Amino acid sequence: MNKSQSYLAIIVLAVMSVATANLFGQQADESHPNNETSSGITMAIAVLNPTAGNNVSGTITFAKVENGIKVVATVSGLTEGKHGFHIHQYGDCSGADGKTAGGHFNPTAMKHSAPTDSIRHVGDIGNIVADADGNATLEWVDSHMTFEGASSIIGRGVIIHAGEDDLTSQPTGAAGARVACGVIGIAKAE
Repeated sequence: MNKSQSYLAIIVLAVMSVATANLFGQQADESHPNNETSSGITMAIAVLNPTAGNNVSGTITFAKVENGIKVVATVSGLTEGKHGFHIHQYGDCSGADGKTAGGHFNPTAMKHSAPTDSIRHVGDIGNIVADADGNATLEWVDSHMTFEGASSIIGRGVIIHAGEDDLTSQPTGAAGARVACGVIGIAKAE
């Protein structure tokens, strides 16, 4: 094989590699449950289930809006008052106490803080407040969360805590036990 034939063989192999990568990339996108790539996700949902010994349940929806992600939560079975509400590292609610969800989702290595603070965990949503009947709702637009990249909340866990997040104690806000856990999954856009 002469020098020009070697160059031609290298070019042919390079073109074949690119074509193969594109083919497999298309197949992966076509087989995705909603035929969406991560940048096409506009809605997500978490269904909360109680941890051992608790009766807390609810749903949390996440919708892509102009200024970030709109979070809408409806929760029942809580004790009256404030309850810490966070996105956690892992979408794993298999542990009876919810600890398999890991710590707060914090891809930027910031300190725990209030959801209105610019320096905070991506997962810091603050508190949800239950009435005397144990029902709570929350609506919030969050500029730190995304559905793509390092701050993507897709596949992460959502935890409701037994107590109030004091918004200052490190690294968790001293909100106590985990009373409900859910996993954030892609939802069908309305």
